[in-house]
Amino acid sequence: MPERAVCLVSGGLDSATCLAWARRQGWECYALSFDYGQRHRQELEAAARVAAAIGAERHVTARIDLRQFGGSALTAEINVPKHHSVEEMGQGIPITYVPARNTIFLSFALAWAETLGAGHVVIGVNAIDYSGYPDCRPEYVAAFERMANLATRAGVEGNTPLRIHTPLIELSKSGIIRLGVDLRVDFSLTRSCYDPSPDGHACGACDSCLLRLRGFADAGLPDPLAYVDR
Repeated sequence: MPERAVCLVSGGLDSATCLAWARRQGWECYALSFDYGQRHRQELEAAARVAAAIGAERHVTARIDLRQFGGSALTAEINVPKHHSVEEMGQGIPITYVPARNTIFLSFALAWAETLGAGHVVIGVNAIDYSGYPDCRPEYVAAFERMANLATRAGVEGNTPLRIHTPLIELSKSGIIRLGVDLRVDFSLTRSCYDPSPDGHACGACDSCLLRLRGFADAGLPDPLAYVDR
């Protein structure tokens, strides 16, 4: 029986690459997405496409409403920043940071992994292009993994100790794209924009779009998505 993995799948190119990476390990993969009240809800449709195309055994979308707390341009009536330079993106914690989001997501993944008897959780955090997000740092992931093995029946009994895998954490965006190409990820299925137009086109000006566009340019590849501001 193959080992099992819960893979966080947002619909973006990072998580799609992570899911393909987990499949290459020979694991049986279970894709987990979140409808958390985000303004960029088109990513949920992309997540379903990605999970089906890459071959997840099952895809679950958990529904939680982080709009009740707000505090982020993704979950409150706060303008999404546009046209930042690379230097500006690296200064401080951006307003697109959603408080405790990865802690919440990993907790759900932990619960499902324990139910499945899965020993692996895969998350597409990155400490280079998203260095402003405190819950994308290697020390955070290591701390959560330690907590997970203290807080679960599987961890205490030693039956299935949990590993949290971050295969992209030290890659540049162009490196992630090259890895995805090697894994045969269809990036046309993915969505990355924080503030898409009503017809689903990426804005081309938010931090996520700019990092994605720069990544494809640095990789010497065309981005298959359509952009409004481009």
